[in-house]
Amino acid sequence: MAISSLGVGSGLDLNGIITKLMQVEQQPLIGLQRKEANVQARISALGSLKSALSSLQTSASGLIPASGQSAADKFASFKATLADTAVASATASTGAVAGLYSLEVTALAQTQRLVSQQSASYTSSTSPLTATGTLRIAIGSMSTGSFVETGYKDIDMSASGKTLADLRDAINAAAAGVSATIITTSNVVGARAQLVLTSNATGQAGVMKLSGLSGFNFDPDTPAVVPGTMSQESADGGQVAQNAAFKINGIPTTSNSNTVSTVLDGLTLTLLKTNSGSPTTLTVTKDSSTGLKSALNALIKSYNDANKTARELGAYDASTKKAGALQGDATLRGVQSQFRSLIATTAGGTSVYQRLSDIGVAVQKDGSLLLDSVKLDAAITADYTGVTTLASAVGTAFKSALEGLVSSTGNITSAR
Repeated sequence: MAISSLGVGSGLDLNGIITKLMQVEQQPLIGLQRKEANVQARISALGSLKSALSSLQTSASGLIPASGQSAADKFASFKATLADTAVASATASTGAVAGLYSLEVTALAQTQRLVSQQSASYTSSTSPLTATGTLRIAIGSMSTGSFVETGYKDIDMSASGKTLADLRDAINAAAAGVSATIITTSNVVGARAQLVLTSNATGQAGVMKLSGLSGFNFDPDTPAVVPGTMSQESADGGQVAQNAAFKINGIPTTSNSNTVSTVLDGLTLTLLKTNSGSPTTLTVTKDSSTGLKSALNALIKSYNDANKTARELGAYDASTKKAGALQGDATLRGVQSQFRSLIATTAGGTSVYQRLSDIGVAVQKDGSLLLDSVKLDAAITADYTGVTTLASAVGTAFKSALEGLVSSTGNITSAR
């Protein structure tokens, strides 16, 4: 039973007195709990601020040229297009030269494929080999009509009882620069299993020479089909190693591959189809503004996100009478001061475009940035080099300043 008074007629509320005494005793604990909550809120707020500034630092890095690269080259991009997209595709990169080129493809590169002759001795992949020995697979190229070896692998088939499948598997396991398969067909004379070898390299750099195992030999110097040899004739399902042959502006050249990146600087061609006698036009154009605009817009977006985060963390809402977790915080004030200084970064040099405001970047009442695209386009047209120099200077200034804030030894990390 609850005690409600100290005695008969005393009129004192014992439970109320005890409750109030307990509340007084709890005040120090409540104060500590509030302090802990405030500390945790500050740590969380500093983490949010650091995250926003790290994103801004990443965007700033996008304005900085690589070592040895000019600011103008940093943002220049090239585009290559073919009038006849069935003939080839093309990609352009830094180093390309804008202009028009004619492209005529007279031959596509293809891999060599050798097929064993049909024989009644081979009716399935499990048919035993009719000969034993060591098959030497040499890989090389043709030079002035003669085979020049660059390497070889020996395939040991000397044990009795080896099958066509054993030969295939041993070739594939040897990493000999070729792939082996077996094709089994049926015709009026019955089933026939044939070994097919395909070079892993396209063009005449992947020519095969086979020796040492009857029925599977091939000499590229004397490729005529005779008993005991494999065939590269198309009628037998084979294919001759062939380089791509094409002309750029009428100048003939060849390539082991249908992907060509050494003929025109900064340009990679992928040949798809021949167009002998009907050259197509390759157009290479230079785009000096898209990359620059994209990088500037990325910086502005990240800046505005960071500015919004900083404002919210340091604000006071009069309607709710609640303050942001970093209201009045010295670290936050330092960040906002840095923002104002960085926006005023100058490029140096003789260009009239010295500050972001000169190329259309305006500071709004809330501290956010707004880009005037028309003014930026006009600046790029008038002095592309000057604008890119400014962008590089701004990116460098932002990155350096933010490093001092968000690094492992930076101000924000220390403040946490």
